[in-house]
Amino acid sequence: MPSTRPPDRAPVVLSIGGSVLVTGTEDAAYLARLADLLRKVGAERALVVTTGGGRSARDYIRIGRDLGLTEYELDELGIDVTRLHARLLAARVGPPTPTDPPTTVREVVKELRHASPVILGGTEPGHTTDGVAALVAVRIRAERVVNATDVDGVYDRDPRTSPGARRIEQMNWSEFRAMVHAGSSGEAGQNFLFDRLGADVLARARIPLLIVPGRDLANLEKALLGRPCRGSRIGEETRAKTA
Repeated sequence: MPSTRPPDRAPVVLSIGGSVLVTGTEDAAYLARLADLLRKVGAERALVVTTGGGRSARDYIRIGRDLGLTEYELDELGIDVTRLHARLLAARVGPPTPTDPPTTVREVVKELRHASPVILGGTEPGHTTDGVAALVAVRIRAERVVNATDVDGVYDRDPRTSPGARRIEQMNWSEFRAMVHAGSSGEAGQNFLFDRLGADVLARARIPLLIVPGRDLANLEKALLGRPCRGSRIGEETRAKTA
């Protein structure tokens, strides 16, 4: 992708968790509105979206682990689920978004020359969709990566189990990477704040990361467009402000 694109039209990458996409509550209505948003933003700038596997992937991985499958095979199961989520969302977005999700970063770059948004799931064992989002962001010289999750940012403790947890609105890469590496083991199906590979890749490339609540679509749009939004921002060069 060209590096001369003005900041307000620069490429953006969205990593949206499976725990946001499929919750069991009004999923079809949410996906329809999300597709509308992605279509709108994708018409204005190059947009790549990665979709996680969430609870569905973890269920298959749990069964596979009980059956004695290897971690590599469990990763493949999870990737298949992420691609189903990508296919579902891409079909709703419609052309020019490819209905068959790309399976490599190289394919994403090729598709992005004539289609936006491009939506994909996982690519290969050992890489989560957060990691894929980071690798894509570096290749297309993205302005930012937005991680849409089931919480509204980074907290000093798990807000789902600690009512007094405090949201951290801004962190540098050193602090964030330390938190990510302490909280993840790399095994298939783990539920973590952000992928270790993704954090390392974005830190090295100095691409800002925003972590925002994925079901708040008005806020998500602000994050994608670089406007003030609710969430946490990581990286000293982040242009978007959060509140």
